[in-house]
Amino acid sequence: MHAHILFDTAPLGATIAFSDGTPKPPARFTKKLSAWENRNGTGRLTSKIAATMIGSHHHAAGFALHLATYSSHGTPILVVTRHYSVNSTLDFEIIDRPTLGMVRILKHFGATTELLHLAANTEAAEHWLQHHRYTDAVLDVVSDTEPGSDIVLGRAA
Repeated sequence: MHAHILFDTAPLGATIAFSDGTPKPPARFTKKLSAWENRNGTGRLTSKIAATMIGSHHHAAGFALHLATYSSHGTPILVVTRHYSVNSTLDFEIIDRPTLGMVRILKHFGATTELLHLAANTEAAEHWLQHHRYTDAVLDVVSDTEPGSDIVLGRAA
């Protein structure tokens, strides 16, 4: 699906696959494989950013995918997040959505909402918040009344 459709239909916390449509090169071509992996992969949708005007320059709407977290002894050292515009030429697919009863831990930054963590239930979310002291974090229980909840893998149900 196109990036703008994903922006409109995918809920925060969904696992998203992205691809440029090219076949994966053999492992012996390390540079080609590395370039291919930059344009093909999966990530979790962590935020949606509305279109803005800064001065006379228009910034298209977009979204962010959390690709990986590298840690040492349980402490995150590097979080890899990639931002995409709704004008991206890549193909996107919703691999899975948060299930009913899961809890999103959200942080609001102005008009943008960022997913901090996706917990299995309210108890797990509260436990996570005790160990990760975010101020103004909000718990959001996944329900079946969300926009796009009737869409399965990008197709109308």
